[in-house]
Amino acid sequence: MYLQVKCNVDIVTPFDSIEKNITNQVLLMENIIVGKIPDTYYNLEGMESSGDTLNVLQ
Repeated sequence: MYLQVKCNVDIVTPFDSIEKNITNQVLLMENIIVGKIPDTYYNLEGMESSGDTLNVLQ
């Protein structure tokens, strides 16, 4: 998905002024994942496996 940006720019020099239209595309996202969005997300990375993990989920 791209965002198309259009700008009108005035370029000023010591002896002249020039008006230019500039158009550019900006990438917003590369992939779109289709499907149901989960209700919850748990990132348990870095937690110790001493049994405290289940207490966090309750």
